Amino acid sequence: MRSPRALIPLLSICAAGAVVAAALTGASIEGLQGDGGSSPAAHADGAAPPPEEATINAVTWNVCGGVEPGCPLGADPGALGEQISQRMKGTEVGGRTVAANAVLLQEVCEGHVRAFKKADSRWAWAFGASSGAPSCAQGQGRLGVAIGTATPLAGVERTELPAPAGRAPVALCGEVTAWTTRVCVTQLSPSEDAAWRRKQATALAALAGSGRVLFGGDLGAAPESPAFDPLYRTYEECDQSGESRAGAMTRQDWTGAAVEKTDYLFISRTAAVSCSVPAERVKASDHRPLSAVVRYP
Repeated sequence: MRSPRALIPLLSICAAGAVVAAALTGASIEGLQGDGGSSPAAHADGAAPPPEEATINAVTWNVCGGVEPGCPLGADPGALGEQISQRMKGTEVGGRTVAANAVLLQEVCEGHVRAFKKADSRWAWAFGASSGAPSCAQGQGRLGVAIGTATPLAGVERTELPAPAGRAPVALCGEVTAWTTRVCVTQLSPSEDAAWRRKQATALAALAGSGRVLFGGDLGAAPESPAFDPLYRTYEECDQSGESRAGAMTRQDWTGAAVEKTDYLFISRTAAVSCSVPAERVKASDHRPLSAVVRYP
């Protein structure tokens, strides 16, 4: 578990290779693109006002929604959707249970995202199908990545990251005006070689940009990989300590034991953060969720 940085009183937090970008197309469910939001008003002299403070309770989770060995609930998307919803309503960070207001999902079904959208219209959702993604069980559409936020999400783009032909991973990004924050999610293949993974990490950093960011997902390799240098050089990973890239392990083996950290949540260095991974086996997936409370001053 990552301890809080800066002077953030968590007890006061309420539980509440070019990169070619393309707007979400047929790979997304109709109506699941980000809800529009207006840009902040400019000052009279033309300068943008300084961003307001923002607290983001974030969860990134590879939910293992495919029908394949190792995905406990892949054949039962309804049960998996319930597990995701429960995690959104209450996830532990720093010894406290908080309600998420930002969710980054990988290996999630289109049907899950449709159901989340229907269940609570106050949330904004965006979905991007993974390249060559298989279909989910029970007619729940294709597998992909998704962003959910409890406040409007605008300017959503689906981008294919650099990769050998036919294997391009997808990144999904959008803007949350209320937080003045760019939010992105992706999933990288564990079988990709180091050279391609570094190109993907570099492209992901370019997509995230240099302002306030919240991005992550299952990146398919351990933190020590040199391929992630472009990310660690520019951003802070929520579970790292100082210059160390160590963090709680998130990927589970068939027994439920945590064996490797492959899940990440990167933020701008101006943020203060507390970050946690469940200590016990998570039975709904082969990955444990990574949860954080991020405070932008």
